[in-house]
Amino acid sequence: MFEFTWAWVFLLAPLPWLVRALLPPADSGEAALKVSFISELEGLSGRRARVRLPALRQQLPFLLVWALLLLACARPQWLGEPLPMPASGRDLLLAIDVSGSMDYADMRWDDQEISRLGLVKHLMGDFIDGRQGDRVGLILFGSRAYLQSPLTFDRQTVHTWLDEAQINIAGPQTAIGDAIGLAVKRLRERPAESRVLVLVTDGANNGGEIDPLTAARLAAKEQVVIYTIGVGADPEERGVFGLLGFSPDIDLDEPTLTAIADATGGDYFRARNSEELLAIESTLDRLQPVAQKPTLARATQVLYPWPLSLALLLSVLMASQRLWPQQVQRWRHRLTRLRGQA
Repeated sequence: MFEFTWAWVFLLAPLPWLVRALLPPADSGEAALKVSFISELEGLSGRRARVRLPALRQQLPFLLVWALLLLACARPQWLGEPLPMPASGRDLLLAIDVSGSMDYADMRWDDQEISRLGLVKHLMGDFIDGRQGDRVGLILFGSRAYLQSPLTFDRQTVHTWLDEAQINIAGPQTAIGDAIGLAVKRLRERPAESRVLVLVTDGANNGGEIDPLTAARLAAKEQVVIYTIGVGADPEERGVFGLLGFSPDIDLDEPTLTAIADATGGDYFRARNSEELLAIESTLDRLQPVAQKPTLARATQVLYPWPLSLALLLSVLMASQRLWPQQVQRWRHRLTRLRGQA
């Protein structure tokens, strides 16, 4: 089916004539013979002066360019047949902690030390890629919580935005309650049986405006199931940090994370290393999809480049037609002058 996205653009068709009528005529700088008694001549002959046909022919290319530009601006497009979108799946939001403590390299991946956020990117990225049929969204939180990606079937883009997440991009603190509150706001309009939040953090709530348990009760009321994941190695496995007896930021608040999961019907997982996080990913992959209201989408093919290209080509031809004779004449003058000097 053919249609124009912005059909109202055609209302601008009289614009050149309005501009010509409102603005004073341009001064070409050339001498011109003005006949002041044209009206008397028309009265004597009984005929009105008409615009010469060559003048109309000269205007036709400009009119055609203007029509093509209007056509392109109206954004013509061809809509394909309605195609069914996936009718089953979950609405899954990932809330990833990007506070300063997630930068500590107390985890291991392929026998190399890696930061907590780096490990989460590796494994949760694979988890996103495997959520076929699910709408996936991404929340990044630190001192504040921000929606990085709304719920979408475009898992590749969500994966890319997770890979581009930077430490402290949302502030150095940890606002778990705000992240849950933002997730509830985004999930409450989706089918009740499909609302899932996976929250990944390595600390305790020390920022934001909403208490985590209060946010969890709100999530339970809105039937949002929360799976919480606590990231971070045990003190004896923290390498240099463990030897120094240093615990990055504030130690993981496992009781609160467990209470959040229990209040919403989810589970709490502890990820001390890559093997445990892989096992958690496998567990989450077993979430069964649920039936949702089928949706239809149409494949759209934009057609505006065609009239726009024709308008550009015609403009180039018109410009070359005007400039080329002048350039040829200049070359002839130069050749004549060179011959005279010779």
